[in-house]
Amino acid sequence: MNENMLASFRERQQSAATEQVFETQCPFCSMQCKKKVIEEKRAGRAKYRTIGVDNPTTKGRLCVKGKNAYQHAVHHNRITTPLIKYNGEFQKSSWEDALAYIKQNIEGIQEQNGRNAVSVYGGGSLTNEEAYLLGKFARVGLGTKYIDYNGRFCMSSAASAGMKAFGLDRGLTNRIDQIADSKCIILAGTNIAECQPTFVPYLEEAKQNGSFIIVIDPRETDTAAMADLHLKIKPGHDKTLARLLEKFIVQENLVDDSFCRERTNGYEELLEELDAIDPHNLCKEIGLSVQDVHEAAYRFGSADSGMIFTARGVEQQTDGHETVRHFLNLLLLSGKIGKHASGYGAITGQANGQGGREHGQKADQLPGYRSIENKEHRQYIADVWGVKESSLPEKGVSAYEMMERMEDKEIKALILIGSNPVISNPNANLAHKALSSLSFMVAAEMFMTESAAYADVILPTTSYLENEGTLTNMEGRVTLREASRPSAGQSKHDWEIISAIARVLGKGDLFSYTDAESIFNELRLASRGGKADYYGITYERIRRETGVFWPCPSEEHEGETTLFTENFETENGKANFYYDGSISMHMLKEEISEQYPLFITTGRTMNHYLTGEQTQRSSRLVAREFESFVYIHPDTAMSYGVRSGELVVLSSKQGETTLRCSLSEQIRTDTLFAPMHWGGSQNINRLIAGDLDPVCRMPGFKRAAVSLRPYKS
Repeated sequence: MNENMLASFRERQQSAATEQVFETQCPFCSMQCKKKVIEEKRAGRAKYRTIGVDNPTTKGRLCVKGKNAYQHAVHHNRITTPLIKYNGEFQKSSWEDALAYIKQNIEGIQEQNGRNAVSVYGGGSLTNEEAYLLGKFARVGLGTKYIDYNGRFCMSSAASAGMKAFGLDRGLTNRIDQIADSKCIILAGTNIAECQPTFVPYLEEAKQNGSFIIVIDPRETDTAAMADLHLKIKPGHDKTLARLLEKFIVQENLVDDSFCRERTNGYEELLEELDAIDPHNLCKEIGLSVQDVHEAAYRFGSADSGMIFTARGVEQQTDGHETVRHFLNLLLLSGKIGKHASGYGAITGQANGQGGREHGQKADQLPGYRSIENKEHRQYIADVWGVKESSLPEKGVSAYEMMERMEDKEIKALILIGSNPVISNPNANLAHKALSSLSFMVAAEMFMTESAAYADVILPTTSYLENEGTLTNMEGRVTLREASRPSAGQSKHDWEIISAIARVLGKGDLFSYTDAESIFNELRLASRGGKADYYGITYERIRRETGVFWPCPSEEHEGETTLFTENFETENGKANFYYDGSISMHMLKEEISEQYPLFITTGRTMNHYLTGEQTQRSSRLVAREFESFVYIHPDTAMSYGVRSGELVVLSSKQGETTLRCSLSEQIRTDTLFAPMHWGGSQNINRLIAGDLDPVCRMPGFKRAAVSLRPYKS
């Protein structure tokens, strides 16, 4: 072959496209849509496209976030080497030096201040394996009681309510495809059309089958546009509305009396309490007509089947636990639970919001939904881990309370994996103070987030395209995320990072895993016999069956698809009604005043996810929504002298933020709305108080009292 022919051959070879397909699933919401990311390289440049893959939950559907999720995984700003901060500046380091630095500081702090001086903060997007391992690392690797995660701000109200009412907390009590057969559906505090768009076809199918849909929301959202009845409630009054619905169901004799007497506790006490309710005064208080509330109760109570879905709108309140309990009362009163097309669903927000709270990231929890305060539970897990029960620490505190202890310097060090608390925490100014008060901080991250910037060491972590593991989707189906893309630079999987830190701290024999599957096999054993029993689930079985429902106590068990058909998971097998007289926990909420005359509520948008660190690395998503905003009713804007497109300053007792004004007739005149996806001066959580629900420690993100004024530079 002469030189010209050889050059031509090389040119053709270089210009030829090579294609690689990555089987995976979306890293964002709890629908966990399956997909393929196809990488095509030509002349050294890569192009990507995403296609949905058929699966039992989402049928190959993808939303705009899922289609563009690859963009953050291949982003040039990813951290790909360990970083150590010297004199306020980060410098590249080797893994060996970074781990040695961590060992020196963690051991020094614990020797001087005790084991609980070090804390661990996790995330609801970690795989089941990593969530499990993080809990084990805190209690065995560090011996600290201080571990919690950002799911505390997402699902804790629904989780605690489900456990108290039913004895078990799983995202949906039924398979998701049963929604299509349900004759009345209540969507309480969820804008599912924007937050989980691939869920919507189930609602559309239900409507085609004659279902009556009721939406409870202060805004006229895309979800509300689907409703047959929209209850445009004042923010923070959802518990009162649920009690009114209970009242009317009883008043109209729509109660399943035999179900209540045979399968519940507290029925008579609830009836006695409901008897004293005055609907007319309460309806006026919550901003709804008696006729609308009565119709909602009648439609749900009289329907042959019905489902209730709650989400952050009713859960992110300082009475979130009580509120969800009252919505669960509606299911019990009408006997709509444990049956086909009748049940409850907590619309999980984060990718693994369900699995992430089952296996040990929560302050009071051990794997399998065991309690850290139960002697038998502690002993079982200690035996699985090969340690003494007495060596396991006691219960810690919630995520927000950990920040308070950092500010007070009781907690002196933090290991942060999979979260960005400076933006996601309520009273965000406290989070800044808390992280500034630490003596030492480690963050495992893909990007330089506002929280990671406080760290002394940053360890580069892999993306969803690179990190294999299981996640539990909204309906309680355990799925397997395959991941075949090579790790970027020197980044490691979160489970590798946790194991590496444990190893330098002298606990390597308890963290000697070779892959994610080996961790999952230990998780299976640790969860065995617990409420969230994964023992019968294996990687091979998940691949074969495209996901397996828990609880699944053996490999021969099919997995429970409809819960509570015969018994609830309580001590006597009966569900527990909630009535306010049973426990007095009336939390005061922020009220509007002369100084702070408007309510603000927060939420998500279609284009972004959580604190935006991933979605804002996507040029396509940023092009759709590049900055935050606040929705203001035109009449309200006029009275405050602000116009659409102008910057406005919102202030509360906690702080202030500056946002772009967007006029909307779809919101109440006494209420503002702003998304939660931006930090810096646009961080809406600067306005949110640190008051917590007394049961589940959920902050009140969905209602704050604020003032509004035009921005002046």
